[in-house]
Amino acid sequence: MPVVRRTIGPLELPVLTGPLSTSPPVSTPRPTGTRVTLRPFCPADVVLVQSAAQDPLIPLITSVPSTPGRAEALAYIERQHQRARSGEGWSFAIADAETGTGVGQIGLWPGQSLRRTGNPDTIGYWIGPEHRKRGYAGAALALLTEWAVTVQQMPRIELYIEPWNKGSWRAAENAGYTRDVLLPAWQKVGTQWRDMYRYAWTAGTALRTPGEAPRKTGPKIG
Repeated sequence: MPVVRRTIGPLELPVLTGPLSTSPPVSTPRPTGTRVTLRPFCPADVVLVQSAAQDPLIPLITSVPSTPGRAEALAYIERQHQRARSGEGWSFAIADAETGTGVGQIGLWPGQSLRRTGNPDTIGYWIGPEHRKRGYAGAALALLTEWAVTVQQMPRIELYIEPWNKGSWRAAENAGYTRDVLLPAWQKVGTQWRDMYRYAWTAGTALRTPGEAPRKTGPKIG
């Protein structure tokens, strides 16, 4: 069955000035890498959310609205801020490291490592339609994985990706994840139950730095 997320108390969120360095806790962590920065969503990201709202898949598998209005986009941004406050997890805007422009979203959703449940620790991500095929997904995934395993000490992280989404599972492989099983009719997308590849990173697997992930030309939905 699909993963059920249970909330815990507010999460302690340090600011990261690099993949392995920390400073005292503040409202949101900020992992940075050579290609991307993971930062809180801000009002300037409205355009990104409005673009994602017009994608045929993203609104079906995320809380991105299906209509591109400004009010709906701002409500989505507020929901991402609420994730950490409620203890559900960490939701970041993926930003280009040079320009600061938001290009997508990536979230780390703790399960058994923090909540002591049978649910896995998972990561999900998407890239805005106009920002695909530039290596952002792989770089963001590698960066957030490193933060999760070194700072949060998560021993295993899982991803669930549709088999057709070659760009997304290539990004996972570039970040050091391994495909371990095909799960039939695992996740409901819209009105249909879809097969999913499960990808996993486990303790002892070599982590790849964001700059090591080569750019791919396949679709990147995330």
